[in-house]
Amino acid sequence: MSLTEEQPAVPCPDAAPHGHGLRLDRWDPDAQAQVEVWLRSRTAPDFRRWNTPLTVVSDLAGARAALAAQRKQAADGTCAPFRITDAESGTTLGHVGINMIDRTFRTARVGYWVLPEERGRRVATRALALASDWAFAELGLHRLELGHALGHDASCRIALACGYGYEGTLRGAMFEAGRQDAFRDVHLHGRLAADPSPAWTGHR
Repeated sequence: MSLTEEQPAVPCPDAAPHGHGLRLDRWDPDAQAQVEVWLRSRTAPDFRRWNTPLTVVSDLAGARAALAAQRKQAADGTCAPFRITDAESGTTLGHVGINMIDRTFRTARVGYWVLPEERGRRVATRALALASDWAFAELGLHRLELGHALGHDASCRIALACGYGYEGTLRGAMFEAGRQDAFRDVHLHGRLAADPSPAWTGHR
């Protein structure tokens, strides 16, 4: 089979990754509280500053549709979206996703966000480390990539803390905030399955 021939989709495992005080659960488009959290996160000024989704979510119906579409993609094996929750209380803290999964080249892109009130507790760092280890172990991926808009220093620090080395700047690789007719530069970070886990996670 050639490398350009499409591989059959493989659904992602359902087991919820847990560790570092977190549990990564699936989003449920039928759970009103989760839909409300998704809407609140997607309309937050800070989220819109650094992200420009192809489909803008502006109401509960749109948030529910987005979560339903995400669940379908997860079933197809093209992404693995997770609701970051506190391991003890089950409180929703944010989101981390293994996106654009390519089974041929065994690669994927990662993305994440944390609710404003949960920042400052290394939630994104812990969730990214947990999701990355899960993707390598459970999906058999070889390479994970992380891109963030130039100037998003917090994302840069999170990537480096999780073993995603800086690999260069991609020119005009992301939409400008709130626009789909202008572009901005992106920092590219990457991590391979063979790379050591960060020392702070306590394992390699």
